[in-house]
Amino acid sequence: MSQPGREAEAAAQIERAIELGIRYFDTAAEYGPSEENLGKVLPPYRSRLFLATKTSARDRDGAWRDLEQSLKRLKTDRLDLWQLHHVSFQAELDQIFSAKGAIKAIEEAKEQKIIRFSGITGHHEPAIIVAGLERYPFDTTLISLNAAEKHHPRSFVTSALPVAKAKNIGVIAMKIPAYGKLFQNGVLDGMHQAMGYTLSLPGVHCCVIAAESVKQLEENFKVAQAFKPLNTTEMAALEKRTAAAWQENTFFRQWT
Repeated sequence: MSQPGREAEAAAQIERAIELGIRYFDTAAEYGPSEENLGKVLPPYRSRLFLATKTSARDRDGAWRDLEQSLKRLKTDRLDLWQLHHVSFQAELDQIFSAKGAIKAIEEAKEQKIIRFSGITGHHEPAIIVAGLERYPFDTTLISLNAAEKHHPRSFVTSALPVAKAKNIGVIAMKIPAYGKLFQNGVLDGMHQAMGYTLSLPGVHCCVIAAESVKQLEENFKVAQAFKPLNTTEMAALEKRTAAAWQENTFFRQWT
């Protein structure tokens, strides 16, 4: 989806996702050609889809430029969800909420009915996401939540997730298999455990998992179809398996 020169493979994945009944599509202005790839396939299905993208701009004008470009690439006149991308530092929050900050673009776009919902995303520092959720009534948050994340000394599972749940904010989970690292060295047995754990966390509503092929997409879809919430004993067993491997499976927490 986000790799240059793979338009045919991207189109095949998108089309297969629609065939399977997937209706939630997440992208971002920074994801290479991802928006353009989606824009080549999704328009005929637009009324049936939930389309989400993101801006990394922290100022109003920059965010508006991103939004206009995203709409053009996606070949749509509206978004279901527009998110502030990878918010990592207090200084970013201060800029976002300043007089000329990106929050102004969100409010203006919502008032003009260009966007339905607003969100904040991050995988670096949960305290910053919590501060954002406390500061503004976002509709959603997209945060890293996997079976190893709970062991991190500053965990999204134990800090950001409860705040979102208390505020009735939609939670979209990411980094579910830690880019496949959770399946290495016998930590977890497969996606059924990785996805099963994350979707069983109280307050999580859905998850986004990138696929490298149609085959992988289909495998993930089957896991999602078969999902049943894990009980506390099953959750604890998975947490025990990831306890010694949390550092290599939360490496993305360093990204800003």
